[in-house]
Amino acid sequence: MAEVYLGIDIGTSSSKGVLVTAAGEIVARASRAHETATPRPGWVEHDADGVWWADFLALTGELTAAGHRIACLAVSGIGPVLLPADGAGKPLRPAILYGVDTRATEEIDELTGELGAEEILRRGGTPLSSQAVGPKLRWLARHEPEVYERTELLFMASSYLVHRLTGRYVLDHHSASQCDPMYDQTAFDWAHDWASVVAPGLALPELAWPTEVVGTITAAAARETGLPEGLPVTAGTVDAWAEAASVGVREPGDVMVMYGTTMFLVQVVAAPSPHPALWTTSGVYPGTWSLAAGMATSGAVTDWLRRLVGADFATLVAEAAEVPPGSRGLLLLPYFAGERTPIFDPSARGVIAGLTLGHGRAELYRAALEGIAYGVRHNLEVMRAAGGPARRLVAVGGGTQGGLWTRIVSDVTGAAQVIPAETVGACLGDAMLAAAASGVDVSGWNPDDHVVHPSGDNPYDDFYSRYRELYPATVDVAHFLAGQQNASPPPQA
Repeated sequence: MAEVYLGIDIGTSSSKGVLVTAAGEIVARASRAHETATPRPGWVEHDADGVWWADFLALTGELTAAGHRIACLAVSGIGPVLLPADGAGKPLRPAILYGVDTRATEEIDELTGELGAEEILRRGGTPLSSQAVGPKLRWLARHEPEVYERTELLFMASSYLVHRLTGRYVLDHHSASQCDPMYDQTAFDWAHDWASVVAPGLALPELAWPTEVVGTITAAAARETGLPEGLPVTAGTVDAWAEAASVGVREPGDVMVMYGTTMFLVQVVAAPSPHPALWTTSGVYPGTWSLAAGMATSGAVTDWLRRLVGADFATLVAEAAEVPPGSRGLLLLPYFAGERTPIFDPSARGVIAGLTLGHGRAELYRAALEGIAYGVRHNLEVMRAAGGPARRLVAVGGGTQGGLWTRIVSDVTGAAQVIPAETVGACLGDAMLAAAASGVDVSGWNPDDHVVHPSGDNPYDDFYSRYRELYPATVDVAHFLAGQQNASPPPQA
C-alpha cells in the first residue's frame, strides 16, 4: 500500500480530514460537524478538547481504519484564536475565536493609542481589530485575571493539536503574524518589546513555517490517537491559508475567494503591502507575504435565511435563479455580525433596503447572495489598491456548489473565477503541506476543473454604487441599535 499524507482541519462549524497519495489522489475523506458557543453577544468560543481534540480523534480514527501507511501529518484550524493554557498545556477556558468575536473593542482602542496606529501598521502590517490576538489577551487580563495569572502558554487551534501530538510549543509564522501587535512582519519574528506591553510575562511559542516538520508523535499521543509513534508533524497554520495552498494560490496576484460561513480572501503579494482596511500577514511558504480580507458573515446569512423561511438550499437557489439581477429592487448589507474588512466595524448591522409586500423569499435569498458579492467587490477593490490587481481568482468552499452564487460574484466583480477539481477545503492543503515537507512535488495536485466567466455587460454597477452609499447612510442607526442589543441581549437558544 502506497504512502499517504494526512491533513486535518478544524473549522468554525465542522472539521474535515483527508488522506492523499504523493500523486495527489484523495484515497479517504471524513468530516464531523460541531457546535460554536455564543455565550454573550459579541462572544464566539470553542471548547478546545470538546471540539478541536474530539474532532481530531474522530477523524483520524475514521481515516486510519483502512490501514494506510501515513508518511506525514499537517493540521490547520480557525484563526487567529486565543486559547490560554497552563504550563502543562491544559486549557484554562474556552478558546476566544477570530474576528467574529468582538469583545475586545475597548482594548483595541487602548493599544492603538499606546503604540500608535501608523507604527502598528508599519511594523505589524495590520491595524488592530477584532481579528487581532493582542487586544483579546489584554481583555483576558482585565476581565478574567484569575485565568490570566495561570496562563503560561498561548495556543491556536493548529498549535494546540501540534502540542498534544508532539509536546512542542510552536506556532507557525503566518498565525503569529495575526497575533497583532506582537509580531514584526518586517523581521519575521516576535516583536518582544510590544509583546511585553500586551502580555507581560507570557512565554511566546517558537516560530516555524507551515512547511517545516516540528516534531513527531509521542508515545502517549500514539496510544490516544492510534497514529504511529514517531510520525512527523508539521507546524500547521490557519485554515484559510491552508485552503489557499490547496488550490495553488502561491504566486503574486493569485487570490483565493473562500465561500463559507464567512467569506475570506487571500492574495499573495511580492512584498508587504500594509493597508489600514486589510490584513497584511506572513504567507504559508518561507519568506512570503499575503494580503487578506474577511467578511464576518456570508454563508451564515444564507443559512439564517434558510432557517427563517423553512426551506432547503436547493429550493432557495432554484427560486433565486429565476429572479432578475437586483432582486426586484432589494439591497442587503450583510453585516449581521458586524463587519471585518474593509470597514472594521463590530457595531455594523445588517440592512435590507427596498422591501415591499410584493417581495418573497426568492428575492430575499438573491439579495443576500448579491449583498455578499458587493462586499467581495469592495474588498477586491481595496486589495487592488494595496497590492496590485488580481491575476487569478480561485473560488473554493461549499458556496461554490450549485453555480448561482459564483455566477453572481463574477457578474458583480467583472472577474472570472477558477473552480478547482477539488474543493474539499483546508484539509487538502494540509496534506499538501505535509507532502511538501517530505520533499514531494505537489505542483500537479488539484488541477483546475472549469472557469466561471462574467456574463458580459455588468447589470450590477448601479446597485453596487448604492450599496457603497447604504452603510454610511445607516451607520448611526446601526450603532444605536447595536448598543440596544448589547444592553438587552436575546435569550440563548
